[in-house]
Amino acid sequence: MKRWPTKTLGDVLELSRERIEPVEHPDMLFNYIGLESIEGHSGNLVPYSPTRGAEIKSTKNVFHRNEILYGKLRPYLNKVYIAGYDGICSTDIYVFRPREHQIHPSFAAYYLRSPFVLSVVSNAMAGANLPRIGQNALLAIPVPVPPLAEQERIVELLDEADELRKLRAQAGRRTAALLPGIFHEMFGDPVANPKNWPVKPLGELCELINGAPFKPSDWDGSGLPIVRIQNLNDSTKPFNFSSKQLAEKFRVRSGDILLSWSGTPGTSFGCFRWKGPEGWLNQHIFNVKLKVGFDGDFFIQSVNARLNELIARAHGGVGLQHVTKGTLNAVEMLIPPLPLQKAFAASVTQIRELEVNQAASRRRLDELFRSMLHRAFNGEL
Repeated sequence: MKRWPTKTLGDVLELSRERIEPVEHPDMLFNYIGLESIEGHSGNLVPYSPTRGAEIKSTKNVFHRNEILYGKLRPYLNKVYIAGYDGICSTDIYVFRPREHQIHPSFAAYYLRSPFVLSVVSNAMAGANLPRIGQNALLAIPVPVPPLAEQERIVELLDEADELRKLRAQAGRRTAALLPGIFHEMFGDPVANPKNWPVKPLGELCELINGAPFKPSDWDGSGLPIVRIQNLNDSTKPFNFSSKQLAEKFRVRSGDILLSWSGTPGTSFGCFRWKGPEGWLNQHIFNVKLKVGFDGDFFIQSVNARLNELIARAHGGVGLQHVTKGTLNAVEMLIPPLPLQKAFAASVTQIRELEVNQAASRRRLDELFRSMLHRAFNGEL
């Protein structure tokens, strides 16, 4: 183990206080990054488009190339990004400027994403409903500071390991894109219906059972988990629990088909096969009870293939949409022969098995990367 000088983050990072009012520049296009734009743990950005100043209503932080963006709201989400260009960001994000000749930007960013920092900030959060990490608490965290040449060597090794993780994640996204292609090849566009399949309204094919409303006072930490919109696409996200006793129709079990009618398109808005634990279903999600003669996997892909159409009929703002039960029940669904539906379901099974193997590989690479982070900042790499 190498012995390196230890400083605080405040010794090597400077907090930027540069601000801007985008509405004062209504026609300017800004590279605007919200907290939701930064992926947790990975340091990657979710794809986005430049935003006109007129559409950005409040004060924003300004950042520049090679500055570090750190999500201070819910810091356990571990959202850290090195800017590759100039732009603006939410005030829920700290902007740090690495002090010259003190610390390499990537070395600092990797350290901020490290398990040690994650553990410290998770224990130092303040605020019950919207937990944050204060700048004084964050900047007081100790950081090992090897010579810059050593920092660069460590960054190169971590970059190589991180690239493997990114390639595996890219392979996973390509696998997920297979199902829509297979669906369109077998059945055609579900709106245009070029193969002239029979159609029926969705409401004749299933019953949509809405979840139960829960108040924060119902989250008592015991009983069954509450399946909320944020859990649909990732059943590993934290649950709230409730011991409230509800009717059996609100119970959700692994394998159920869940249809979110409110949420963000592309993430929580859509149809899902529930893979998580048994629990209570929250409102804004329907439990789909299919009638005999319709395959579940075919139904899920049929609904998701029409998301653009449903979003066009949705109500709400830019980020949050909701579709009424009446609108959903009126959607005309293709009814190809059941054997063909089953053939599609067999393809779904094969792809899901591939996804399971890819997920296991991603977990192994993530564990290796976390181990390398730990060793890197302990002088063992």
